[in-house]
Amino acid sequence: MSSSSTADRILDVLEADAQASYAEIAERADVSKPTVRKYIEQLEDDGVIVGYSAELDPKKLSGRTIAIVGIEVESDHYVAATRGLKEVDAIERLYTSSGDHMFMAEVRAEDGEDLGNVISDHVLAVEGVEAAHPSVLQERLK
Repeated sequence: MSSSSTADRILDVLEADAQASYAEIAERADVSKPTVRKYIEQLEDDGVIVGYSAELDPKKLSGRTIAIVGIEVESDHYVAATRGLKEVDAIERLYTSSGDHMFMAEVRAEDGEDLGNVISDHVLAVEGVEAAHPSVLQERLK
């Protein structure tokens, strides 16, 4: 098997279960534990694996709101806005986008009111940010 297919199988296992042990990953990816260790270290060093996290169902969270926020930025302020958005504590994840918005951010807040405050006081306060369009997540379906 090619090395890329080995990496792909290991990544598939990690995406399905970020808490899987090296032994579980080895079994499910059909490779040895030392191979798993070598590939994971290399994928982390290369920046392919940037972290491990738990996935949450927003409907089952009490006292927390998760929103995906589309963010518009003036193109001549792109670099400054990127830096500023990375500093907003409530933004858990930040992505560039080729869709309707320049950035897509996963924002965590206590409730809808807090989400509004985060957007108005922190996101829109970043130099170059022109608009923010939140969509509150209701329930995880898959």
